[in-house]
Amino acid sequence: MCGVAGVLAGSRAEPAGLDELKRMIAMLGHRGPDGYGFYRDDRIGLAHARLSIVGLAGGFQPIHNEDRTLWISFNGEIFNHVELRRELEARGHRFYTQTDTEVIVHAFEEYGPATWAKLNGQFAICLWDTTKRELWLVRDRLGILPLFYARRGDHLVFASEAKSLFGGGRVAPVFDPARLAQVFTHWSTAPHGSVFERVESVPAATAIRVDSTLALHVDRYWQPDFATDPSLAKLSLDEAADRLEEKLLDAIRLRLRADVPVGVYISGGLDSSVIAALARKLDTTHMHSFGVRFTDAGFDETPQQRLVAGHVGTEHHDILCSPQDIQAALPDVIRHGETPLVRTAPAPLFLLARLVRESGIRVVLSGEGADEWLAGYDIFKEDKVRRFWARQPNSKARPKLLGRVHPFAAVNGQKDSPLWQAFFKRGMMETDETFYAHRTRWRNTGWSQRLLSADVQATADDAAFEAHVAAHLPDGWSRWSPLARSQWAEIATFMTPYLLSAQGDRVAMANSIEVRYPFLDPAVDDLCAALPDRVKMLGLRDKLALRRLAARHLPAEIFQRPKRPYRAPMTTALFGDGAPDYVRDLLSPEALARYGLTDAAAVSALADKAHRQNGRMAGEREEMALVGTLTLQMLARYVHDELPQSIREQRAALDRTEIHVLEDLAGNARTATPQPTAA
Repeated sequence: MCGVAGVLAGSRAEPAGLDELKRMIAMLGHRGPDGYGFYRDDRIGLAHARLSIVGLAGGFQPIHNEDRTLWISFNGEIFNHVELRRELEARGHRFYTQTDTEVIVHAFEEYGPATWAKLNGQFAICLWDTTKRELWLVRDRLGILPLFYARRGDHLVFASEAKSLFGGGRVAPVFDPARLAQVFTHWSTAPHGSVFERVESVPAATAIRVDSTLALHVDRYWQPDFATDPSLAKLSLDEAADRLEEKLLDAIRLRLRADVPVGVYISGGLDSSVIAALARKLDTTHMHSFGVRFTDAGFDETPQQRLVAGHVGTEHHDILCSPQDIQAALPDVIRHGETPLVRTAPAPLFLLARLVRESGIRVVLSGEGADEWLAGYDIFKEDKVRRFWARQPNSKARPKLLGRVHPFAAVNGQKDSPLWQAFFKRGMMETDETFYAHRTRWRNTGWSQRLLSADVQATADDAAFEAHVAAHLPDGWSRWSPLARSQWAEIATFMTPYLLSAQGDRVAMANSIEVRYPFLDPAVDDLCAALPDRVKMLGLRDKLALRRLAARHLPAEIFQRPKRPYRAPMTTALFGDGAPDYVRDLLSPEALARYGLTDAAAVSALADKAHRQNGRMAGEREEMALVGTLTLQMLARYVHDELPQSIREQRAALDRTEIHVLEDLAGNARTATPQPTAA
């Protein structure tokens, strides 16, 4: 994968200068350490930073079609590029590279906007049509890869990360208080936005056409359908497992395509273990696997990871993550992620991606997506129990079923307590609410908003967040089963804006690592959506079809194991006797007053409590509030105090790196660096 950036000028505006493009793309050097490329004419400037995965010899971008009327700066992978290329060559298209990128420009020549739905991949596309003077900004179906844009005067700027927009100089890093408040309730902003004022995100499965007047024409080119396919309604569990295995094998086969070695993440859980087992079935050569261990036994899954690695036969590498490691990594995680976090979970994954890079691997497979598409999360069980309880709200027996949810949380009898039951009973009767399953989580996290300043709290509007998501729900959503509705809400509000970003793209690409997700393959997801609920969740037994598949390839200790959510130590790693200096510094009254984003008295009181108790807080919501506040302060320091120097340093570093493509047609003066042809 790579970094993309660019500036589109209005018809009467001056085009962006080459130095502006260099400042922008220099901020994305971590995404593309193998070299840079530029295209510029009297309307647009495109920039690209390359991480070489496919077509190593001749794949530097921007890339063009035969007559140079289409130019593309592309981040991602098109996994079915071999098949598409064969089809396009049969139709007379001539290629000059072996890359998947070039397939996109020829496909657009042939099919126009229908191209986007034909792509099996993870991608952010910036495509310039010189004939129509139109720019296309396109993201993959599930928003695996980021793409931001902002309109400033007569220019539209766009890039893989917001820091690139700031590097160009047209966009100032000003926080949007309402969106900051969203993070402190929903873990992320609404899927179309960012925490910065008037910096937007291209939504998943969306193509934005920017015309010659800079008007935006938004098209959603795909939406899911969770209505059960009648032909699958009577499918047995074994038959469902057969079909799932077939689709997963195809997805993994495509994702093993690369001109560099491909490794695999092994967490010790069911999903990554299935991917590892099936990948080894397809690739019997030497394969590397990677996992995170924890010094805190409450988070560690070392035995399961090593069991799986030994069973499937990978060369396994792992890191042992301590509180000090989380402390050291967190500032880098925030700088790369460009958002506050209410969890520390991305920090160990940042360190894991670094281990992958240091091991000489550039691409890894991950098991993300299985819990969303095959109903593995406890939130789906909560939803089922609460709906069952709501039918007899005075029952004493029905709420006891909540004791079977969250097997790794609330031990020592707490799950039988009136407090535990009251927590889930709130709003229980509102079963027609669009986000019935998710309101409990959001209310719990929303407690952390009390640490924000009065001005920020005044802008908080949970209804606006929900209204935005509801406005983009797929056709037919209201006719889906409650489980299916909850699954898509989880994908739209959590997986895409938080999981695939904070725990996926941002921490991986910070280390120039590409992560591929077989469970997010279009054919896999279409099958999972069409399967009857009973082969996903029956009673409170989850991911039944996947467990049946896993039983064919993995030890019982793995396929029978309850779902254990990936978590990392939070306040115990950051507060108390072992707290790093930056915690007290960033949460000092002076620092809190400097940025003005928090309630200094409330933060100080809770932080002092955390220090006294060595980070052992009474509840998770206090931990999330403190982590959110600390990382908000980190982000504020980065964008207000450190970013200008970073822009200068990264721009200077670009001058020491090779530029492979330079096509400068602005002002009718053409300067071209030839694109090397593929070997």
